[in-house]
Amino acid sequence: MNRPDQPPASHPLSSAEADLRARRLIDEAYTPTSHRDVSPLPAYGPTPPVAQPGRPPMSQKATDASALMLSGSVAALSVGGATSLVLYTLDKVDPVTLAVGAAGPVALVLAAGSLLRSLGRAKADAYTEHHHHYKGPVHQDQRTAHTTTRGVWAKTTNQQ
Repeated sequence: MNRPDQPPASHPLSSAEADLRARRLIDEAYTPTSHRDVSPLPAYGPTPPVAQPGRPPMSQKATDASALMLSGSVAALSVGGATSLVLYTLDKVDPVTLAVGAAGPVALVLAAGSLLRSLGRAKADAYTEHHHHYKGPVHQDQRTAHTTTRGVWAKTTNQQ
């Protein structure tokens, strides 16, 4: 079966027609609208993974724990440095003064932590208004518990 752009097999092309046909085929093969990617394909196989620079990939929980440990180490460094400085300045004193001087920076950090914790609790305990929307009959029972704890050995009394 002959294609329309080809002459019948019994009628060969002249040299001018063959040259024209060759130029048309070459132009069709190298038109600017076509693209041939001759770059080599990526290799897949048993190649081991390569470590990338920077922090290794971790889950969000592991990242948070890592950041907490790093910031805790900075806090421990500052407290240890302050304690070392105080102990260095108190090198020729009696043991009681030495113990008080060593406990000073630690007590300061503990007091600051307690203050920050109580401020966080006060913020969390702030009044919030709740809106509940129900369909159908609803019975609400609201109770408030008052707790009193006293003594070295705690005795807790709950009153409603």
